[in-house]
Amino acid sequence: MAYKYTTQELESYLQFGIRLAQLAGPVILEGFNTRFSPERSALLVKKGNTADLVTEWDQKVEKMVRAEIADKMKDHSFIGEETVAGGEECGLTDAPTWIVDPIDGTTNFVHGFPFVAISIGLTINQEPVVGVIYNPILNQLFTAVKGQGAYLSKIDENPRTQGRRLPLSHPHPAPPLPSLSMALVAGEYGSDRKTEVIDPKVKSMRNLSARDPSSLAPGRAVGHAHGIRCLGSAAMNMMAVAQGQIDVYWEVGCWEWDVCAGIIIVREAGGVVVDGCGRQVTDGQLLTGRRFLIIRGCCGEDGSTTPEATAAAQKNIMDEVWSIVEDMEAPRK
Repeated sequence: MAYKYTTQELESYLQFGIRLAQLAGPVILEGFNTRFSPERSALLVKKGNTADLVTEWDQKVEKMVRAEIADKMKDHSFIGEETVAGGEECGLTDAPTWIVDPIDGTTNFVHGFPFVAISIGLTINQEPVVGVIYNPILNQLFTAVKGQGAYLSKIDENPRTQGRRLPLSHPHPAPPLPSLSMALVAGEYGSDRKTEVIDPKVKSMRNLSARDPSSLAPGRAVGHAHGIRCLGSAAMNMMAVAQGQIDVYWEVGCWEWDVCAGIIIVREAGGVVVDGCGRQVTDGQLLTGRRFLIIRGCCGEDGSTTPEATAAAQKNIMDEVWSIVEDMEAPRK
């Protein structure tokens, strides 16, 4: 069943998402500021993996957000990281669905590294249509509604009247992106450190930045990128792309709560989000497929700002990345 919606409805959902961020922000900030106190937040290690952490604050924020959604949006579904981690089945359907990561960048949160955010996305017909990402440490609020643009503001500002339109180059065109050799790339090793998972990622990251091919990854091209950055948060990596600070972000292993809000914000900032290994997928398959390639908005190499020129330039980067990275599976269990 396809769900119909109006621009006015999406706008009301955005305001609701911002309200959720306003409620969650002080709680996240309180937890962040306890890291040096005797009352440090308790750490819970997921399934014995010391690289995959959850804290009492993740659980507290998700419980609060879920209760608010259940109270105010009774006909909507919910998918949350900690809910799924707790064993609850939360499949994606066409129904309006809030997809939430209460604290994206939990390891950053634990160590006091300030790239931490709540990520709140809404899908309808399995397509991200509203996105709210809030970093309370830096007081950065990123918002987008399908067809209405993306914005960066502070939590107490009106995004459209007091914030900045994304990308940050606006109103000037985004600069060209002729090749990976002119790009700053983001990537993450992820929390799954099993050999069969991390080795292809290491090879891919090596070849994205290397000048010369290597026997470590036979048959793969190299990108000789300007550099690789790891912010430790999928949401924050995606917002760096939306702003135009990062050119390309590649990661395999993210979940839908990591990227849902970011997808619509990046798209509304002129960027594209596609399968990280070059497979043709629907929006729903992309969201749950756990392989992502995100490319910022750009103009053509000749400065052309037509949609065709932008799409062609982004497609060139896609093809280049796909020729470099390993073709990885990302099972959901």
